[in-house]
Amino acid sequence: MQKKSTLILVLAVIIGFMFALTPGPAAARTRFVSIGTGGTGGVYYPYGGGVAEIWSKKVDGIKAVAEVTGASVENTKLCSRGETLFGEIMSDVAYQAYTGTGKFKDKPQKILGMFVMYPNVYHVVTRADSGIDAISDLKGKKVSVGAPGSGTEFMTNLILEGALNIPYSSFKVYRLSFNENANALKDNSIDVGIWCVAPPTSSIMDLATTHPIKILPFTEEEINTITAKYPFYSGYTLPAGVYKGQDQDVYTASVWNTFICNADLDEELVYKLTKAVFENQDYLIKIHHFAKFTTPENAVKYSAIPLHPGAARYIREKGIDIPERLIAK
Repeated sequence: MQKKSTLILVLAVIIGFMFALTPGPAAARTRFVSIGTGGTGGVYYPYGGGVAEIWSKKVDGIKAVAEVTGASVENTKLCSRGETLFGEIMSDVAYQAYTGTGKFKDKPQKILGMFVMYPNVYHVVTRADSGIDAISDLKGKKVSVGAPGSGTEFMTNLILEGALNIPYSSFKVYRLSFNENANALKDNSIDVGIWCVAPPTSSIMDLATTHPIKILPFTEEEINTITAKYPFYSGYTLPAGVYKGQDQDVYTASVWNTFICNADLDEELVYKLTKAVFENQDYLIKIHHFAKFTTPENAVKYSAIPLHPGAARYIREKGIDIPERLIAK
């Protein structure tokens, strides 16, 4: 009888231990997701961190994290493959990725839009004492065109080589991140660094505090040439005073950013995540004032690719019609 009682006790302990190791209902419902962002010297990373925080706090069962990546092109591929599920990309990349054209020729990516974030502004930055005054002066210079796999490098290729006939072969190409751009300009190891980012961005602000800078303007003719060939780009006037020493307006190019998701994601999940972002926009604005552009109205007005059905459902609930071109097939 004593042996039987001991056996029952041991079995009870084993079963109890196994039960303790088994996730409860709440744990089983938790889903861990990551958002492909960019380098720490731009806006993608803090913006994506803000979205991750909103989702983790406001959407039951979601724990999200912002992941440092090479930005737009890499984020597109990661999202399409289901490795991150979500990503921040520039709309020129989004358009070509979704349609399987350009850099993604015959390789359409499995992505859809959730919302547009804000417009990115193209910054062509040099030191004030460089003697470089115009975009046409890049020939023969040491130019960082953007990090490998980034939207900056993607846009630079289209603008310089595709539209303005300034091929990469006409200057010495460097592919640096935003922080690396700033450091390389400080020590004169490059002549020009290119950023495509929401202004003001921390890496350029840091550079401008220690070294006088110049942001090269585009001519109206150059912008017209660019936008005629690539209608997802537009002209943008960077107001004087955004950066220390920038005493005049700078006319340059811009492109909207799109927050994407894997096309196979569940409609209900994307609906809840989209709703959480729009209903907590004020938190994102505290991170960067350009988040004021993250609205349902702008999603419909500026998205370059169709919206995920979950995102479209929330936008319709706000009384906004979804045009045919943005309805996922």
